[in-house]
Amino acid sequence: QVQLVESGGGLVPPGESLRLSCVVSGLSLDYYAIGWFRQAPGKEREGVACISANGASRDYADSVKGRFTISRDVAKNTVSLQMTSLKTEDTAVYTCVSDAYGYGLCELIPDPYEHWDQGTQVTVSS
Repeated sequence: QVQLVESGGGLVPPGESLRLSCVVSGLSLDYYAIGWFRQAPGKEREGVACISANGASRDYADSVKGRFTISRDVAKNTVSLQMTSLKTEDTAVYTCVSDAYGYGLCELIPDPYEHWDQGTQVTVSS
């Protein structure tokens, strides 16, 4: 059974940092791209960051470039999202998902991804 379990969300003031973790079971990161998506109330789901299955390609939404960094530890089957200089507009539920076809490249659109779950809440507020 495939599971992607997010953790690390919370409430932080603007300008602070958070590190989200996605622990993956039931599949190998060597064969699946992983994406982080977020959705704020009343807004469309947004692709935030992704990393390809071979680890060579990463992509970021323009809104987070220079502030967020995606990384992975294949041995621990974990993908992390380091978020710095957080803004109020980063407030959302963050979800990690897998793509079986993202070997060399990854995408920031929801369509190829699977195993969506409830995610972790990130709230940026003073």
